[in-house]
Amino acid sequence: MQNHTVDGSLDDTKFGKFLDIITAFIWSYALTNPGVNSLRTPVYAAMLNIVNGQDVTFSENLFDENRFRSIFANYIFSNQRTVTKAYIAWWAFTFDKQELLSLESSFNIEHIFPKARQQKENSLKDSRSIELLGNKSLLEKRINIRASDYRFADKKKYYIGFTTSKGEKKATEVVELIELANKLSDFTENEIKERNNMILDRFVEYLKANNLLALPNQ
Repeated sequence: MQNHTVDGSLDDTKFGKFLDIITAFIWSYALTNPGVNSLRTPVYAAMLNIVNGQDVTFSENLFDENRFRSIFANYIFSNQRTVTKAYIAWWAFTFDKQELLSLESSFNIEHIFPKARQQKENSLKDSRSIELLGNKSLLEKRINIRASDYRFADKKKYYIGFTTSKGEKKATEVVELIELANKLSDFTENEIKERNNMILDRFVEYLKANNLLALPNQ
């Protein structure tokens, strides 16, 4: 209602700017100040700014980078927490080649390194690595059912795509999974942690781009 042009059509630039900052803020606040009640105060203030025609900046609730990094590193991104799926959806769309996902598809949270593999091999030195964001991705439910318990070498064909006996092509729409399958022969603990750091670093850059990080000593 607010971000529109004179003729009433949507102003994509203004609305896009608003979506970026509200997404960056809520995704971060969900970690640093969990709970809907704690979110109401800064969001209500932002709503007043919208009504009064002012920019939404959350200038009174900026994040300390070091504190955010520490909280992120120690946060348990379990599948039961809504924010987990929110982060991996955001991450999927940081890839330039990622197109809009089909509204007809249901998406689960995929453990790239399967829980079943860890239970059988116990090859992860840190058992907590299995629940890091670095080990999670969106994946279509119809594919996840088939691929959930396989090794990475076996999963690759489900990510990249294959043709069934009925001539039906099955592949994921998630570009990063296809890139990982084409690049890697295995997905180990090193890949989990490296990818986890990439997600964190890129999200911190997202916060910086939206002016949501406090200056030192601020």
